[in-house]
Amino acid sequence: MADAATRLATLAEDLLGSPLPVRLRAWDGSEAGPAGDGPVLVIRDRKALRRMIWKPGELGLARAWVAGEIDVEGDLYEAVDRLSGLIWERGEETRGLLSAARDPRMRAAAGALLRLAGPLPPPKPPAEEAKGRGGGRHSRRSDRQAISHHYDVGNDFYALVLGPSMVYSCAYWTDGGTLEEAQRAKLDLVARKLALKEGDRLLDVGCGWGSMAIHAAREYGARVVGITLSREQAAFARKRIAEEGLTDRIEIRVQDYRDVPDGPFDAISSIGMAEHVGAAKYREYTDLLYGLLKPGGRLLNHQISRRPEPDEETYEVDAFIDAYVFPDGELAPMGRTLTTLEDAGFEVRDVEALREHYALTLRRWVANLEGEWDRAVRLTSPGRARIWRLYMAASAVSFERNRIGVNQFLAVRTPAPGTSGLPLRTREWTE
Repeated sequence: MADAATRLATLAEDLLGSPLPVRLRAWDGSEAGPAGDGPVLVIRDRKALRRMIWKPGELGLARAWVAGEIDVEGDLYEAVDRLSGLIWERGEETRGLLSAARDPRMRAAAGALLRLAGPLPPPKPPAEEAKGRGGGRHSRRSDRQAISHHYDVGNDFYALVLGPSMVYSCAYWTDGGTLEEAQRAKLDLVARKLALKEGDRLLDVGCGWGSMAIHAAREYGARVVGITLSREQAAFARKRIAEEGLTDRIEIRVQDYRDVPDGPFDAISSIGMAEHVGAAKYREYTDLLYGLLKPGGRLLNHQISRRPEPDEETYEVDAFIDAYVFPDGELAPMGRTLTTLEDAGFEVRDVEALREHYALTLRRWVANLEGEWDRAVRLTSPGRARIWRLYMAASAVSFERNRIGVNQFLAVRTPAPGTSGLPLRTREWTE
């Protein structure tokens, strides 16, 4: 009988209709697929096959990865790039492979895969998988649960990944700069776009660990209200603010954006927050932000986008990210975000694309994680560390390949007379 890797490679090529893009090593030590010094996909345990049969497509692969049943030897970025055509670009086709019961060839290949995988059912999902969320999608309760799943995994773990800046959004790079310098440049870019000045009231929605709030108060003299649903973030931010001597200028609240009672604000920053809001709630979100701004106030919305689908009704949330990273997170095309801002009453005055900046940022975060791998595992779990390594590496490749982007929208609640308050040359903040 052929070794496991050869059998798997033959079956995979039959099911997928194309050669394997990476070399394969099976649990019995056998190898098959393209030779050379490229990355190797390692199947350490045939339980991984049972997961993939039970949940064809991305979720089955994700569970096997988190459980440590599959791994990559060599360049993870290259492996993700080579496999992306099978995992993402042909996801619908892959999910339907084992349902093609009318095709004798497919039926035979599926049967052989079942025999190779061993007895069903599959193992239970890894403990790191998000549990069912209560209260309905994007209710206050489900949003609290989703934010807690993602952010309440330990501030020390995030400090390891993000570095001292504790900024969890893309940096703003120049050639040769450090991650800290690039993150400070991004915070300053936001502050300058908002034209912050002494005494301005800034609402920082999804304030994270307080970095934007601290920068705005310390460097520009703003009075800041920062809101988050993560109690761990809030505690960390308050400690930092106290150490900076800025408690008289910054208030951090554990509060839903729908519950902010004390507008108007001179400016609002929303950095990496809108992805959590959800398509069904996004117009409500923009309406609320518009209502919280004073006339002439500015909104800086920093948001990841996806490429539009030919048929938007077919869009599905990424299964791996929904189950293990950002439960209920959704990406929208850039055009839809712009239209929703305009529908809420905003005048959108500038859009700046930062796609390549996020790819660079993610690669630095991955390097931080890999450089402190044993400590990262101790701070969380092996599965959680594996989630973050794959999530950030795959995201970096997606930004590099223009599958997703990130944009800063500068919008104004322009008063009825039409005076926006912006300079005639709106890119004066660009250094």
